[in-house]
Amino acid sequence: MYINIANHIELDREQRSVRKDGQEIHLTGLEYGLLDFLSAHPNRICTRQMVLDHVWGDRFQYDTGTIDVHLNALRRKLGWTKKEPIETIRGVGFVFHVEQKVPHYTIDLQTFLTEWLRSRETEISAKGLVAQIHLTPFVNEITIEPKALQQLLDSVLTALLPSAQPGVLRLSSKLTMQHFILSLDLNGTINELRIPIYGDF
Repeated sequence: MYINIANHIELDREQRSVRKDGQEIHLTGLEYGLLDFLSAHPNRICTRQMVLDHVWGDRFQYDTGTIDVHLNALRRKLGWTKKEPIETIRGVGFVFHVEQKVPHYTIDLQTFLTEWLRSRETEISAKGLVAQIHLTPFVNEITIEPKALQQLLDSVLTALLPSAQPGVLRLSSKLTMQHFILSLDLNGTINELRIPIYGDF
């Protein structure tokens, strides 16, 4: 049975087939896997590692650009742009938009921070730092615009790195009645990002 996943695009998960404006579109197995996985997680961050694990399985351990090659081919076949409905968020992953504009996204914080650290790995390791993540155990997801969180983390790290000495960069979190607080601790220099639990960020 076909279901509408985006404007003029329908997906039949049982038959693994795709239609655009009622006409069947031939996709390779990997192109279909990308579309199926990302469209099954609308408006959520899917990291590159998540895509590799679910679409490629054991065939690839590390992404060497193969995701982008297949994603670009998928976009061409469906007539999609580089931002809609699948947007690539550099250093983080991908979002499948179900509407033209979505103000917030639910993200898995552990995978988001892991991908963010991986994207800044060269700068962090060049300073002789080892990154550690210690998050509040029962807080797995937060609702926030991922680009805003990435920009905040980037700006804090950029400010801290010039004077950094070898040591440990710790990312930790805590929860209050009003805020989810994400802390970056660089050898005792602590910077906190306060994310409201309710309302806009």
